[in-house]
Amino acid sequence: MALQRPKGTQDHLPDGSSGSHSRTNRSDTRAEAFAQVVETARRVLTRGGARLIQTPIFEEADLVKRGVGGSTDIVRKEMFTVHYFGDHGGFILRPEGTAGIVRAYLENGLKQWPSPLKLWTHGPMFRAENVQKGRLRQFHQVDYEVIGAADALVDAEAIELMVQVVQALGLKGARVKLGSIGDPADRGHYNDYLRETFTPHTERLSDDSKDRLDRNPMRILDSKSQGDQTLISELGVKPMLDFLGEAAAAHFAQVRGYLDTWGVEYDLDPSIVRGLDYYRRTAWELHHEGVGAKSALGGGGRYDGLAAELGGPETPAVGWAFGIERILIALDAEGVQLPEQAGPLVFVAALDPEHTGLAAQVALQARQVAHAEFAYRALKPGNVFKEAERRGAIYAALIGSDEAASQNVTLKHLQTGEQRRVAINDLNAFLLEHP
Repeated sequence: MALQRPKGTQDHLPDGSSGSHSRTNRSDTRAEAFAQVVETARRVLTRGGARLIQTPIFEEADLVKRGVGGSTDIVRKEMFTVHYFGDHGGFILRPEGTAGIVRAYLENGLKQWPSPLKLWTHGPMFRAENVQKGRLRQFHQVDYEVIGAADALVDAEAIELMVQVVQALGLKGARVKLGSIGDPADRGHYNDYLRETFTPHTERLSDDSKDRLDRNPMRILDSKSQGDQTLISELGVKPMLDFLGEAAAAHFAQVRGYLDTWGVEYDLDPSIVRGLDYYRRTAWELHHEGVGAKSALGGGGRYDGLAAELGGPETPAVGWAFGIERILIALDAEGVQLPEQAGPLVFVAALDPEHTGLAAQVALQARQVAHAEFAYRALKPGNVFKEAERRGAIYAALIGSDEAASQNVTLKHLQTGEQRRVAINDLNAFLLEHP
C-alpha cells in the first residue's frame, strides 16, 4: 500500500518556480500562499500593537475542557488525546488557541505588562472532524486576543482588524455577522425562556439537544440537526438580543456606533450564540459564500469570564480567530492570486568542471544582496539558460575559462537577451542597481 498522509490533513507544497500552479493533489495547499496569509496578518496586527506569542500545541486536558467547554462537541467528540509511555492521557492537542494564551497570560504574570495587552499567534489546531470542504483534522489559525480591557472600543477595534487582514489579502466578499450574548444575568433569563419554550416539545429535539436542554439550552440554537432548526423556526424562538440588559445593550450600541463611524460593514445577526458562561456581550462571525454551506471563515467575541474559569482573577478579554485553509478557499473562489515566491535574481553556472567551485563562490557572494542560486555541475551555455529560465531567474551568469582567468562573469538578461561582462567584484553592485 502506498504511503498516504493522514485523513483530514494537508501537505503545504512549494510553488513551481515557473509560476504555474500545478499540483499533484488539489486538496494540498501552496505553501507560499499559506505563508502570505500569515505574513499579512503579522503586518496588520503588529501595526495595531499586537505582539507575537506562541504556546504549546498540546495542553493539560483540564485546561482545554474548561477553556473550550465540557458540553461542546469539540470536547465531547472531537478531541485528540496525547498518550506516551506511562501517561494516563492527561494532555490534548489544542483545538483552538485562546485557552492556551490565557493560561500563558496568567502563568507568566503578563498582567504586569501595559494594559490592554494585545497578542497574536498562528499555528496548527486539531479536531477529529467529519472531514469535508474547509473542515480538516489538522488545520491552522491566525488568532488575535486583547486581554485587560472591557471597553466597547476594544471590541470594535478587534473586528476592524479582522476585516483589515482579509481585505489586505484582497478578499472582497467576506461579511461580518454581528450579535451580542449579553451578560450572565441576561443569559440566565434567556435560558429560562428557552427551557420553557422547548420543554413541551422535547420529543422532537435531537438527542444532543435533549441533553443540552437542562445544561445549556442556548446551544440548541446552534444545533446541526435540521429537525432542531425546523422546530426553532416553527416555535418562533426569540433571539438573545431581545433579552439584553441595559448595560449590555448600551455596550452593543457603542460597538455598532464605532463600526458605523469607521465604515466597517456588518450584518446584524441575532442568531449568533455562545453557550458557555464565561462569554460576554459582543459576538461575531466572518462569512464567505465561496467556502460552501458552512461559510464561516472564523469568528470572535468577548470572554471576560475565562481567566476566572481557569483559576485566575476576573480579567476582561476579547479575541478572534480565522482558519487559514478556509481563507485560502475563499481567495480561490474569488480568483485572488497571492504573490508567489520569486525566482532567483541570478543563476550562476560554470561551463567547465574545474570552475564549479568558483560559480558557487560567486553565488554565495551575490546572496549578500539578492536571491542567487548556482549549478552543482558544469553545463553547456544553452542548458544554463534553460535551467535559469526554469527556475524563474532574471539573469544567467556564466563562468568559463576566459571568465575565470579575468575574474569576470558573462551576464545575460533572460528577457531582453542583453549580454555583458561584469567583474566578479562588481557583480553585487550591479545586481543592486539592476534588480
